[in-house]
Amino acid sequence: MYKLLSFDVYGTLMDTPPVSAKAFGRILADAGASNVDPATFGGWWEQRNIAHYYEPYRTYKEIGRLSLDEAFRHFGIAGGNPDWIRHYFDAFTELRPYPDTLPTLEKLSVGHRIALVSNIDDDLLAATPIPKADLICTAERARGYKPDGTLFRYLIAHAAVGVPEILHSGQSQHTDMVGGKPLGLTVAWINRRHLDLHPSVPEPDHIFPDLRPLVSLTGG
Repeated sequence: MYKLLSFDVYGTLMDTPPVSAKAFGRILADAGASNVDPATFGGWWEQRNIAHYYEPYRTYKEIGRLSLDEAFRHFGIAGGNPDWIRHYFDAFTELRPYPDTLPTLEKLSVGHRIALVSNIDDDLLAATPIPKADLICTAERARGYKPDGTLFRYLIAHAAVGVPEILHSGQSQHTDMVGGKPLGLTVAWINRRHLDLHPSVPEPDHIFPDLRPLVSLTGG
């Protein structure tokens, strides 16, 4: 049934939250704002990133810097420098896959091609110790991001299979489902954080707490 299995990378395959919180903790400490919760700050920053994904293309690094400047102002942090977003980007080398990622992908790769689809710049993806894949789709290559469908259209154009033969799995309802479902993609929501589905988001075809159920779903 499915010939190409595509995956969001950060937060789906790679355990991003602890590394992200550590990086934003350093940024906040440098800004003299250690009283601000790094996870809350980083979550607000990420929402600004998603908003900027709909705008004319900028690199992920440019968007990250812009969103950090907005986050400093939103949280009333006067001593912040948006250039400090480099602490976040420098931490990409510290990322590690979730425990279920490599064993599951090893099983799925028997009989399926694997694609990675990420709202990211090529150099940042290269700095991440990611699993091997047959197809790499980045925002830099597509010149656009997931939410408006640009990055998913790039995936479809390079998949070499029909849309019904693609299964996309991702953790972000506001990028993976919002961008993929209107194009007819089958989407599995990897809901590692056990979130409620926002009423504005298209229903995913499947909801799983991690990657392991994909093996039985695909016969991998």
